[in-house]
Amino acid sequence: MCIPPFFRELVMGPADLQRFRKLLLEKRRELLSAQGEARALVPAAGGWEGDVIDQANADAEAELQIQLHRTDGPLARAIEEALARIRRGTYGVCEACGHPISKVRLNAVPWTRFCRQCKEQQATSRR
Repeated sequence: MCIPPFFRELVMGPADLQRFRKLLLEKRRELLSAQGEARALVPAAGGWEGDVIDQANADAEAELQIQLHRTDGPLARAIEEALARIRRGTYGVCEACGHPISKVRLNAVPWTRFCRQCKEQQATSRR
């Protein structure tokens, strides 16, 4: 979708785009840092020694880290896609209806692709 420059200016100014870009980059850094720390904490199979309780705790921690990684992957992709939308000039425009996404919503979820109304419609249709 190509957004005309005059409409882009109404949606978001350069200072807003810079602020959201910084938010997205910071969140990406947090994710990468957390993933690195998680990898250091998770033992390889049979890697830690100890009694049965220690092994059970290590297995539970490993499972938790796997679950976190599964949710971090899609979030990391969403952040990269949002950064690409900033570069293309389409950031802050709903991909479903083409209307501006409110700054309140972008502050809460800066990687979002949809305005609140379209996101709610998606959630309702999935039920």
